[in-house]
Amino acid sequence: MRIHDILSCTAGRRADEPALIFEDRTWTFAELDRDARRLASGITRYAAPGDRIAIFTENNPEYILAYYGVPAAGMTLVFLNYRLSSREVALNLSDSSPTVLITEQKYLETARRAMADVPSVRTLVCLDGADESTLTWADLLADPVEPPTGSENEPAWLLYTSGTTGRAKGAVLTHRNVVAAVLSTVMSSEHDHEPGVMMMPWPLCHIAGYGVLMAHIRGDAAVLLRRYDTVQFLEAVQTHRVKQTTMAPTMMAMMLRHPRFTEFDLSSLKLISYGSAPMPAAVLREAFAAFPNARFKTGFGMTELTGNATVLRPADIEYALASDQSLLTSVGKPQWLTQVRIVDAEGNDTAVNEVGELVVRGDQVCTEYWNRPEATAEANRGGWFHSGDLARRDARGYLYIVDRKKDMILTGGENVYSREVEEVLHQHPAVAAAAVVGQPDEMWGELVVAFVEPRDGLTPTEEDVRDFCRGLLAGYKIPRRVLVVPELPRTTSGKTRKPELRKLLTDDRVV
Repeated sequence: MRIHDILSCTAGRRADEPALIFEDRTWTFAELDRDARRLASGITRYAAPGDRIAIFTENNPEYILAYYGVPAAGMTLVFLNYRLSSREVALNLSDSSPTVLITEQKYLETARRAMADVPSVRTLVCLDGADESTLTWADLLADPVEPPTGSENEPAWLLYTSGTTGRAKGAVLTHRNVVAAVLSTVMSSEHDHEPGVMMMPWPLCHIAGYGVLMAHIRGDAAVLLRRYDTVQFLEAVQTHRVKQTTMAPTMMAMMLRHPRFTEFDLSSLKLISYGSAPMPAAVLREAFAAFPNARFKTGFGMTELTGNATVLRPADIEYALASDQSLLTSVGKPQWLTQVRIVDAEGNDTAVNEVGELVVRGDQVCTEYWNRPEATAEANRGGWFHSGDLARRDARGYLYIVDRKKDMILTGGENVYSREVEEVLHQHPAVAAAAVVGQPDEMWGELVVAFVEPRDGLTPTEEDVRDFCRGLLAGYKIPRRVLVVPELPRTTSGKTRKPELRKLLTDDRVV
């Protein structure tokens, strides 16, 4: 099965039902399928099967059409994060060598600077206004349309990892990878089979965008925001009676603490998924209280896995609230079509509650890192994809992410998992967000250093935060330094950019 088959199948049974809602316009499944096919046919005038087509915009309907239409032409869609600098965009363009670059006026100059030294880009498309050097979106569409091409084993999407641990790598996802991830997640989720409305607040350049395909395979309409804005999100839920949505912890915290939160009718929300970064338990408890009509679920996923590989179901979370709150920190159990293990350095399964690396196998695992054969071989040792995440499995089979391997801190011979310390810091009443990293030290090897982002109107002090941690953490886990910053550096998916924090310490920019 190919990606565009998802849309075509649903269009065959729900042709006149809404598929996509963006601002003041709605597309039916038949209209969306027609326009995706028009793109697949028209883009062949400017590129050939096997080419890469890059897109560098905020969320818009054209992005959704490219999700389906570019792979339907036998080409690979390259997702570019709109928050990147021209230098970073140029690196990704040089790596992927696309022949067409799609952008919008807001990012046109950045795109032009980035493509200046990338000879592969022959065609520049501007969605909202063109000149003599660019094409319009209409130029990419054709009538009549040709049948979609390509096989399920051909590359369809190319996404660059968020780069939180170094230079980004391009994960190659085939039609088979994407469809397998969609099917596995849908099969592993509770669904009442009554079509509804799903909200997509994530940037479509993030793998979380596969949620649009999940909505479409279920026959749901997807409401799309240009970019996340708390008030626009709340207004859209109320206006469109959104039934389910997915959020990053940062989005959730911003929403719950917004001064206008209580002004909106959010009673239509029945399911809220969260992920991409650890959800502080304190924020999750706030969400439970704020949405009494909604159920919650989460899981573990990453770009290379085309989304989630595990799921903590609503029933699990409800049990945790009633009987075992430690389960709230779990990422659940493997999804239906996915195998997951926890292994030691030799590749052997770890004992119950013993920390090891989480490895995954299944059709949803990316085929390779683009132009990185050594990185591909390293990640797929022994036939399993090595996630780089440290995890443990309890006696009931529930999985818990302990830390990124690169984020574990070794201080005085003791292992400190940054996530454990961050969970405690998030409980401090004056701390909105926190990130913990290791600082090299001649005596201790590394020092535990905490960066904290204050809540509005509050100013946590270093001594106050350290005092708060006493009694909640072992002495060696308490941060030696606490640095208050206006805002933590984050990716578009809400993950903290820890390399930037380490660089602040290394460069002596924080004293």
